[in-house]
Order: sequence, then C-alpha cells, then structure tokens
Amino acid sequence: MRLLAVPAFVDNYIWLLADRDGNALAVDPGDAAPVRAALRREHLRLRAILLTHHHADHTGGVADLLGDGTVPVYAPDDERIAADHRVGDGAVVTLSAPAARFEVLAVPGHTRSHVAYVGEGFLFCGDTLFSLGCGRLFEGSAEQMLASLDRLAALPDTTQVCCGHEYTLANGAFARTIEPGNADLAARLDQARRLRGGGHPTLPIDLASEKRCNPFLRVDAPAVASALDGDARGSRTARFATLRARKDGFRAMDT
Repeated sequence: MRLLAVPAFVDNYIWLLADRDGNALAVDPGDAAPVRAALRREHLRLRAILLTHHHADHTGGVADLLGDGTVPVYAPDDERIAADHRVGDGAVVTLSAPAARFEVLAVPGHTRSHVAYVGEGFLFCGDTLFSLGCGRLFEGSAEQMLASLDRLAALPDTTQVCCGHEYTLANGAFARTIEPGNADLAARLDQARRLRGGGHPTLPIDLASEKRCNPFLRVDAPAVASALDGDARGSRTARFATLRARKDGFRAMDT
C-alpha cells in the first residue's frame, strides 16, 4: 500500500491509499480538484471514498468526484452526509480494490457522529486527533472527546496517525506551554520544522510519538496535571476540559 497526503484548501489533507495495481481510496475529499490532479499524476483510479464526519472541508468534493464514475461512499450514519454505505461503531469496511480492511470506531466529540477508520497500519481520524492536539468540541462534550481519544490511544503504538489538518507546529507551540521540559516534544517540534521548511507534511506520525508528546493524550501525566489549575487536577475529564479551553484561547506567536 502507498499513502499520499494531498493538500487542500489552507491546511487540509485528503488521504489517498493505493495498491500496486493503481487502485486507490480517498479519505475526506473536501475538494475534488486536488484529488483528480493526484490521481492523474500518480496514474491511479478512485475505487472508494471514506468519510469521517460531515464538515464541508471533508465532504465537499464527493459529489464532483462521483461525476467521474460511481464508487462506494462510506460515511457515518448522519443525515447531513450523502452516502450509500452507512457505518457505525464496530462496523468493518472491506474493499477488494485496493484490498483493504478497516474497523470503524465511533469517536464523538468534534461532531456527534464522527468516526475513525483503522486498518492496514493506518488510523484515519479526521478532526478527532491531530498531531500534538485534538479537535474542537463543536457538538460533543469533553467527556465524549476524552473517551474517544482514549480509544485511539489504545491502538498499537506503530499505528500511523493520518489526521485531517496540518496543525502540528501551532499545536506544538501550545503543547510546549504545558510541558516545556518534555524532550520528546522538543524533538518532534524540531522534526516538524524541518519537514515544513522542506515543503513536506508532518504526517503521518506513529501513535507512540503522539503518546509521548500530545498533551491531550497525556492528561494522566504528572507534568500535565501540575501545569493545570488546582481544581482541574483531580478529574481526568476536568483536566482535559481545562486543556481544551486553554487551547481554544491560545494564539501561537512563535511556532
């Protein structure tokens, strides 16, 4: 399998996963044009589409792409998404071309019906988990999002995290305010700066790295708890909610 990160809009990634025979699936194609360009450039044929949630920057290109030929579209059970295959927690998506199998995980928090797809060594997590961060709580609660992140953190450490946006440097600037002494975080930020300086994505990233560096996966770490106000230190949910609220108001001056 070959993975391609296709940039779209300002900071989105549309993911293509392809086999040696030129069959490809697309994850969250918010814009058809860059997908078409990548398919032509790489000599690939689109065979399936996976959608994680309803936001237009993740779904907006689907109808246009289907105009090039019908392919199955897998999406959460949400009336705001047009799809012919509805999937929920525990479902399995099995494709013949490319030959791939994905387990569906319900990961509410960013939206109420958000799902992630896990398989072939990859995690397509949309806007639930970002490198060094997590999604905003638009439709879910802090308790829901923390439970969703706990589910993702329990996946094998070698899982490659493929999220929907290039937010690593900005997220890292916030993470550094929480754990300024985290050497793994410092190394990840150095790596991310080199990659972005060379015009490359900072993704995918292995889950083990995120567990060492991402404060939203580290609410139980003593260093994270000690960085929070006293009232937030006792409850895991309170710690997470405090972190998320701080991130919502954070503006990175130097990423």
